[in-house]
Amino acid sequence: MGVPPSFEILPDYNVAPSSMQPVVVEDRDSGERALRMMRWGLIPYWCEDRKKLGLSTINAKAESLLQKPIWREPLMRRRCLVPADGFYEWQKFDAKTKQPWAFALRSGEPFAFAGLWERWKAADQKSELETYSIITTEANELTSAMHERMPVILAPRDYERWLRDEDAGRPPVDLLRPYDSELMRAWRVDAAVGNVKNNSPHLLEPVAAQTLF
Repeated sequence: MGVPPSFEILPDYNVAPSSMQPVVVEDRDSGERALRMMRWGLIPYWCEDRKKLGLSTINAKAESLLQKPIWREPLMRRRCLVPADGFYEWQKFDAKTKQPWAFALRSGEPFAFAGLWERWKAADQKSELETYSIITTEANELTSAMHERMPVILAPRDYERWLRDEDAGRPPVDLLRPYDSELMRAWRVDAAVGNVKNNSPHLLEPVAAQTLF
């Protein structure tokens, strides 16, 4: 996997929408994988004013990828892997009360979300930006107690199939399913994760003495 000489990846414990993050793509000519820094929040190439999108494109629902133009072409031609070793979801009790949870693999290993990416150019053609979105699916048994959806986690054996464009007319949408809940764990974390200015290992410390699931 190629990495540019100046490429530096620092730990990030509270990834914020619109921030630049490492994404894995596959070069269509060489077939080699490479890490590229992209902005989280996909901007379609035909978008004239990216500010109007807000945060609406940080996630893409697996069920509507083929129906919506914003996702259809990236699904066919520009799929990517988004490296991670955990993610947060919020459990809502009422309009004012919610509890953040952290999720990770029981093995402690890093993993990859299924993603889509796009290359956007400003109207004046003077600036270019690569952006991505994380695909979500229905929650598994573990995450459903906290949220109705979860990001699509791909098994390593499926990385190549997701990235390859061997059959552009039939993208591997069968991979976009809930991850096995028995391979995951969850624990409560402090509400400090709700502020993107907070970014330290302490955010991952459980608020209880032990993992609750």
